[in-house]
Formats: sequence, C-alpha cells, structure tokens
Amino acid sequence: ADGTKMSKSKGNVVDPLGLIDQYGADALRFFMAAMESQGRDIKMDEKRVEGYRNFATKLWNASRFCQANGIGASSSVAAPAATTAVNRWIISEVVDTVAKLDKAFEELRFDGMADVLYHFVWDQFCDWYLELIKGQIDEETQAVAGWVLDQILVMLHPFMPFITEELWGTTGKRAKLLVHRDWPAFANLSDPQADAEMTFVTSLIDDIRSARAQLHVPVGLKCDLVATELSPAARAAWQRNEALIRRMARVEGFS
Repeated sequence: ADGTKMSKSKGNVVDPLGLIDQYGADALRFFMAAMESQGRDIKMDEKRVEGYRNFATKLWNASRFCQANGIGASSSVAAPAATTAVNRWIISEVVDTVAKLDKAFEELRFDGMADVLYHFVWDQFCDWYLELIKGQIDEETQAVAGWVLDQILVMLHPFMPFITEELWGTTGKRAKLLVHRDWPAFANLSDPQADAEMTFVTSLIDDIRSARAQLHVPVGLKCDLVATELSPAARAAWQRNEALIRRMARVEGFS
C-alpha cells in the first residue's frame, strides 16, 4: 500500500487468490482497473479492494430493491419514453456516462472508465435516483429504472463480469448471456432542462441536510422551509418536485 515493491525476501508478496477468496474476483478486477494509470505503479492497497467489494454489494442491493418494486429486465434496447424530470434526467445521465466511457477507452484510460462507472452507479443511480423514486414507482418509472439497470450491467460487465452476469440472469428472462450483449450506443438523448431541474432539486436537498447536520437538528424533526429568493425556473422546479423534496429533506411548511 505504501508503494514498496513486492519481494519474497521481505515477505510482502500478495497472493491474488487469497484476495479473491476474501473479497471476490470482481472486486480485485475492478481494483486493478481503477488503479491502472499510465506511468504509475499500482499500490496494492487491500482497503481499496474491500471498498470495491462494498461497491459490488451496493449494486446487488440496488438490484434487489428494483426487483422488490416490480422493476425487471427492460424490453427494449432503446430508452423508454419518459415524461417526469427525474426519469428524463437519469436517461440523460446514462447517455452521458456512455460517452465518457467511450472517450476514456479511446485513450486507454481504464482507471478513468472505472471512476466514471463507480460514481454513476453509486452516486447518481443508487444514492439519488433510487431514493428519489421511492414511493412513486409507476409504470413509466419501472420501465426507465429497468432500462437503466440493464445499461449499468452492460457497462460494468467488462470490469465485474461475475456479479453482472448473475444479476443479468436473475432480473428477467434474457435471449442471450450478458457477455454476448452489444456495447450501448445511443443517439443524443441529453436533456438540459431535466438536468438543470434535478441539479436544483438535489443541491437543495443536500444544502438542507447539511444545514440540519450543522445545527444538530434531530433526524425525526420536520422543519419549515423559508425561501428568501426563488427564480421562476426554481419555483417551477419546486412545484413539480415538492413531494420528494419534502420527503428527502424532511421539511414541512414552505413560504
């Protein structure tokens, strides 16, 4: 972990089979990709391998949450039709992620690809999207969430082939194995309006949570929210997403 070269005489050689037994082959494989950077030695940090094992667990639990809420395999390679801002936003994020992965791959930056995937899966999909749709999972959201999860499995498969193949087979009936699935390629589905709206929503929730933490406001206490200044776009975004903002930020009154 400190950059010392492995040496039998020093007794610091790491057995990859031992790491696989402890953390799984996917975690070690993702670690090697994430740490690969041109002109830099790989520091064998077991804590990082453990972290990527936790990342795999996060994906597994997200998949189980989807299944429990009627979200299964997508019936289409193309993105489903979406009307709500949160669904249009996550579709746009998928397309943006694929573009970033393609660019990093052209530059042979496997560490860059791993970084993009990690933050999209953990931050955008698990921590934000799945939390935002809780309690309002209608047919449109089921279709979009299933499609997004499918794209995640396809994009992540070269880095974590075992867990993604397993989830691919358990989330729905498939015509072929994931390893035979084509790499995603989409037309320009960017949605600046949805991106701006959800940036406002997520930033507002983050700011409220931060203020609550700084003031040691009890988790169960709902607070009133006072807006001193709101642009027309921000007010419209609040009105369209009021229910989820109130739920996730634990606010009650609004003036």
